[in-house]
Amino acid sequence: MSEIPATMPAVAYRESLPAHDKDSLVDVTLPVPRPGPRDLLVRVEGIAVNPVDYKIRQSNDPGGEPKVLGWDAAGTVVAVGDEVEAFEVGDEVFYAGAIDRPGANSRFHAVDERLVGRKPKTLSFAEAAALPLTSLTAWEGLFEHLGLRDGALEKTGTVLVTAAAGGVGAMVAQLARALTSLTVIGTASRPETGEFARRMGASAIVDHHKSLAPQVAEVAPEGVDFVFSTAGTDRNLAAYAEILKPLGQLVAIDDFGPVEIGVLKSKSISFHWEFMFTRSLHQTPDRAVQGHILNQIARLVDAGILTTTATTDLGTINAEHLREAHRVLESGKAIGKITLTGF
Repeated sequence: MSEIPATMPAVAYRESLPAHDKDSLVDVTLPVPRPGPRDLLVRVEGIAVNPVDYKIRQSNDPGGEPKVLGWDAAGTVVAVGDEVEAFEVGDEVFYAGAIDRPGANSRFHAVDERLVGRKPKTLSFAEAAALPLTSLTAWEGLFEHLGLRDGALEKTGTVLVTAAAGGVGAMVAQLARALTSLTVIGTASRPETGEFARRMGASAIVDHHKSLAPQVAEVAPEGVDFVFSTAGTDRNLAAYAEILKPLGQLVAIDDFGPVEIGVLKSKSISFHWEFMFTRSLHQTPDRAVQGHILNQIARLVDAGILTTTATTDLGTINAEHLREAHRVLESGKAIGKITLTGF
């Protein structure tokens, strides 16, 4: 690490403040992390922002210590740990990382190689950074929890995807369209979000600000086989129970309090949680699966089968631009993914 500086620029927060407050995210200088045995040290070139960033900023007060957020990154490997097997210095990579380690809103970032994929060659760093967290969430939800098989084009049926113009919803729609024969119904509430969801793979759009069940019944009179709920699960649970077919399946990723899941019983509807950070947080033996998924995503992107969901790049990675990204995400008006590029 002789050519790597001792310190680096980063963006952090020291206390939980509203996004419009200039102290909610601040520019700081921090020591460059040293990679552990299985870590890569990555020079970060592009990042994307996710709801998890602002949710942690709002709810987890670090008590004055600088806490770095950011769990979507792309960059170049500049150093490797002694036990790294799959990467070397100079490799271009993309990843979401681990929620119990510092985030990637910094010039250099240490990440377990098992969570890392090789960056799609056809994308810029920022375009690639838009993909990891949402791609992993969508892939795990569809192909692990709902039991679909990658490439199972003979599998027919219908999946309802809520907020299909959001980061995760857009990737669910793309993967379902590309790798299964499922019909995708997406939810959106504005013309521009509906148009984006259709580009991502939704063949029909219903408005999630209106009653879901009658709208879905118009486009899928026999009901749907799967629901991928990215938002509003507690509010829509009764509607899901109504529109899902007997033995249907529901996977949810959002946060909510206690709900009455008894409404799912009469149809034997299965409920699944998807949390992309489970493997890294609990150090599961199969956590290298996430690196394999990202490599598959990269191949599909380079083959022209999937596309980046990056829609807005706010410029260089600094506190001012990240505050704006958090503000837009908190407004609920974002389409696709917000990215930032370089320092």
